Amino acid sequence: MGLFQSFNISASGMTAQRFRTDVIAENIANINTTRNEKNVPYRRKIVTFQEKSVTPFSEYYSTSRNKLIGNGVKVTSVQEDRTTDLVLKYDPSHPDADENGYVYYPNVNTVTEMTNLIDATRAYEANVTAFQASKSMAQAGLQVGGR
Repeated sequence: MGLFQSFNISASGMTAQRFRTDVIAENIANINTTRNEKNVPYRRKIVTFQEKSVTPFSEYYSTSRNKLIGNGVKVTSVQEDRTTDLVLKYDPSHPDADENGYVYYPNVNTVTEMTNLIDATRAYEANVTAFQASKSMAQAGLQVGGR
């Protein structure tokens, strides 16, 4: 595995977790959005990751041993959470209340979102640590080679 590949793997992890953090922030920001541009309540969004595929050049270049090495991660989709029900609250004074006085609120749970945010933050920090370790090894290698 090349040195720059380890940098790329860590960087892809940081990018993916940063994107996940942005989506979580969007979910929290829309916790009370009862009507979006389509006149329906906001639905929580979920980010899905997948391992990056091997580039065609590296397929020709790599040996069978290198095929077991990862290539980083990428965001494959951002989907609305359709499995969790919207929250139904009685509030007849709300402008979006139905004829019975009920309002549909987004399916965003603050505890779930904060837990996901902590997870994304720790994954980001782990990638930063791996990146720093790779950088330290590269610097040590340059110092040994320069002596």
